[in-house]
Amino acid sequence: MRHRNAGRKFKRSPSHRRMLLRNLATSVLEHERIETTLAKAKEVQPVVEKLITLARGGWDLNNFRRALAIVTKKSVAFKLFIDTRDPDDKAVPAIGPRYKDRPGGYTRIYKLAKVRQGDASEMAVLTLVGTEPPVKEAKTKSKQAVAGARA
Repeated sequence: MRHRNAGRKFKRSPSHRRMLLRNLATSVLEHERIETTLAKAKEVQPVVEKLITLARGGWDLNNFRRALAIVTKKSVAFKLFIDTRDPDDKAVPAIGPRYKDRPGGYTRIYKLAKVRQGDASEMAVLTLVGTEPPVKEAKTKSKQAVAGARA
């Protein structure tokens, strides 16, 4: 029985599972969007949310070091706290202060219609809120056109 055993194991040892979540969280913060399995996306979402909450207050050495304990790249930890510049010399705002006025819910999971070919695992996209690409509307007849055709 699995009473009071929360979380997914992914058939990995605890150290391997912890490193998997650290790497996924680093990738989400670095690219602001990743495609992974639905189960992994649901597991890594709280990790990413806690890191962003940590960085919301701006630069603080203690919080920066706490983030470095989870994030595997120092550049991503800086991206959490400090505004940076990309290779095209455009200003990139820091992730933490970007969500200063938002009380939570910094990430969103979108289920994909496709499944992974190897094991038919459900796939999902984990993105930071506010960085999603615009959704194209499906080409359907408008309600007015349908109502006009019926009349």
